[in-house]
Amino acid sequence: MHDDLIARAETWLAEDPDPDTRDELAKLIESGDTQELTARFAGTLQFGTAGLRGELGAGPMRMNRTVVVRAAAGLAAYLRAKGETDGLVVIGYDARHKSEDFARDTAAVMTGAGLRAAVLPRPLPTPVLAFAIRHLGAVAGVEVTASHNPPRDNGYKVYLGDGSQIVPPADAEIAAEIDAIASLHDVPRPTEGWDVLDDAVLDAYLARTDAVLSPGSPRTARTVYTAMHGVGKDVLLAAFARAGFPAPALVAEQAEPHPDFPTVSFPNPEEPGAMDLAFAKAHEVDPDLVIANDPDADRCAVAVKDGGAWRMLRGDEVGALLAAHLVGRGVSGTFAESIVSSSLLGRIAEKAGLPYEETLTGFKWIARVEGLRYGYEEALGYCVDPEGVRDKDGITAALLVTELASVLKEDGRTLLDLLDDLAVEHGLHATDQLSVRVEDLSVIAAAMRALRERPPTELAGLAITRAEDLTRGTDTLPPTDGLRYTLDGARVVVRPSGTEPKLKCYLEVVVPVPSHADLPSARTRATELLTAIKQDLSAAAGI
Repeated sequence: MHDDLIARAETWLAEDPDPDTRDELAKLIESGDTQELTARFAGTLQFGTAGLRGELGAGPMRMNRTVVVRAAAGLAAYLRAKGETDGLVVIGYDARHKSEDFARDTAAVMTGAGLRAAVLPRPLPTPVLAFAIRHLGAVAGVEVTASHNPPRDNGYKVYLGDGSQIVPPADAEIAAEIDAIASLHDVPRPTEGWDVLDDAVLDAYLARTDAVLSPGSPRTARTVYTAMHGVGKDVLLAAFARAGFPAPALVAEQAEPHPDFPTVSFPNPEEPGAMDLAFAKAHEVDPDLVIANDPDADRCAVAVKDGGAWRMLRGDEVGALLAAHLVGRGVSGTFAESIVSSSLLGRIAEKAGLPYEETLTGFKWIARVEGLRYGYEEALGYCVDPEGVRDKDGITAALLVTELASVLKEDGRTLLDLLDDLAVEHGLHATDQLSVRVEDLSVIAAAMRALRERPPTELAGLAITRAEDLTRGTDTLPPTDGLRYTLDGARVVVRPSGTEPKLKCYLEVVVPVPSHADLPSARTRATELLTAIKQDLSAAAGI
């Protein structure tokens, strides 16, 4: 085993085009660190619908130039097999470690395979890449990003020519082409021959953002903005200036791209502490709302003043607010969300007489809904202009929520006032999440097995009226690894995360609210129920 491991590592070393990872791997071989070598050569990073995502480093279980060249070559072979022999592949990248190298390698591989490649001019938000695919008539797009993962990670997202992320069976077909690559020496990689785009595509994206707002709507809301050390700032500021909103006050410490995300432990607005600097800025300048993007700016977080303190709105709250705003503007088309998001969207759509659809988790599914006008997911993702960007877009979502705050401000109201109105009209839909990060993935499998073998019959004293194992699929959903429980006045979905080593449980309770005076007691009841459901679910899953 030891000799075989060293032999595999030496074969990899001989092909590795990156001096940094070659050096890293040579030292591991030299020191005979079998534990670390085993971890890196235990298999290969699996290419799935989310593409690739993993820790940077040498070896097939890490993100590095060798793994990226193989992935690009697999994608190129897949596109050629589909008859796209000279189509355009457009490539974007964020500001993480190695992102630019991975983008350049991808362009070289596409060019070597006879396809045309174009790379965005610098690190830009993921939605600009999603926009560019359709704007330029590309057959595919690649975004090099690990979104809001820790600094040591990077990733590789693949879109096809419709501008949305891949879904099965494309992922398996591309993975098979990647597996078929015997050696990196078989992959032609010219040093030139692709285009580096100028700012025309970004200008076109910014021009398209006009479509998000109502002509002549108020543009008065004042904001504090953090880019979370990512790539959102310049594009968001340009979009806000173009729309005529007051210039956002920036969180200076987090405004510029930085691959180490030095002020946060996880560069995700949902993680504890990530918004502390933004809230400090808000206490200083007293804006109407705080807006945060995640590092690749496809997500948008919103915080409001609640009493004397700033509070992050849940993704479900923003999702409902944007839906209510669009309904108020008289839009037509389908509203859609993933099964882990709040059922309030369905109530809003039904009352407005609009079609509504539920999909599996991820914008790869939401973006494919026929006639989509608006889609959202509780993880701070909103698609407010599907004709422009068929993916979540944190820039246009920020524009739309700031327009809504401006409309409300004209009437002396806030986002919280509108949320109260929605609770009285449709019932208080309170959501929460039980999320368990693990070192050992078998913990997640064991928890799912426990729930399947010994399913709970009640949670928080509420009877479970329907239990569904989503691996079997439903009338409207393809199979996925997940469990859904419908309770009397509540709903729970349990699933392993697709992008991180986490087990996620999504909880929702619905409490009737006869009048505004009943809101405080409804909130207390909702909190009690959510807490009790968490405890009972943890016990049932053994986590």
